[in-house]
Amino acid sequence: MATTVSVFTLGGTISARGGGGSARLSGAEVLAATGAIPPGVEVEVHDVRRLPSSSLSVEDVAALAERVEEAAAAGHGVVVVQGTDTLEETAFLLDLACAPRTPVVVTGAMRRPDLPGADGPANLAAAVAVAADPECAGLGVVAVLADEIHAARHVRKCHTTSVATFASPGAGPLGRVVEGRPRVLLRPAGPTVARPLSLRGPARVALVTLALGDRGELLDAVDDRFGGLVVAAFGAGHVPTWLVEPLTALAARMPVVLASRTGAGPLLSETYKGPGSEYDMLGRGLLSAGPLDAPKARLLLHALLADGADHAQVADAFRALVN
Repeated sequence: MATTVSVFTLGGTISARGGGGSARLSGAEVLAATGAIPPGVEVEVHDVRRLPSSSLSVEDVAALAERVEEAAAAGHGVVVVQGTDTLEETAFLLDLACAPRTPVVVTGAMRRPDLPGADGPANLAAAVAVAADPECAGLGVVAVLADEIHAARHVRKCHTTSVATFASPGAGPLGRVVEGRPRVLLRPAGPTVARPLSLRGPARVALVTLALGDRGELLDAVDDRFGGLVVAAFGAGHVPTWLVEPLTALAARMPVVLASRTGAGPLLSETYKGPGSEYDMLGRGLLSAGPLDAPKARLLLHALLADGADHAQVADAFRALVN
């Protein structure tokens, strides 16, 4: 097992004081509640933020990624503790920005420490166990909650209150923590991106979710303020016929990624071939999000643009996910 685990705390429900107000426990106080650190593991706690995760920014995660890289380069396993609202997005951004040297784990809690059945201590103890196990280094960044280990690229929050809210639709967990020890059942075929991406460059990416009767007014707002667009389309990648031309025009001047608003399952490519179908839109220059849901497709596009990728390089990166 790794001798040192660096724990970076950002705030969230796991650190909330009684009553659910804005006051937060320190990282040391959160860690003290776990009561189950693996033998022989030294934990270093770093308070980075004390915020609800809905108030975190890409810039916050970029700064965190640099600290995670420093810890991993020193041979430390890493645990990031934050709120669950954006936990899957932080995990995915770290997966894009960090080299897989040592295990990197993101965790949190669904119930405040003062509520019956608070899940924070168990989640943190399981996360430290995964971060301390070198066998978990090849998994990429993972989320560990409810004793399940999930790949950052697949995991999503699926319920507003359940302590078992995190799942990987279409993929399933990579493994579980049993009696305090990680048991890895599956391993990703490869990294999400060929190399770590910088999150520091300027990038603005819009996300537009289509709905029944959508007339495209929000597409009109995707102007020169944005460098890219993700469209959360119907079903397996379908848009209304009257939005075909506006989306074609946008795809001619910026990367436009076609994703599904369903949140599970891959985007199709040639099952339906009428106007506004996935076949039609991909043929018009839109890029397939492949297995990524729309929020993660937005983060990948943001990271690629921030790293300096041009339109062709963005297309190659998304194509690699599909192939």
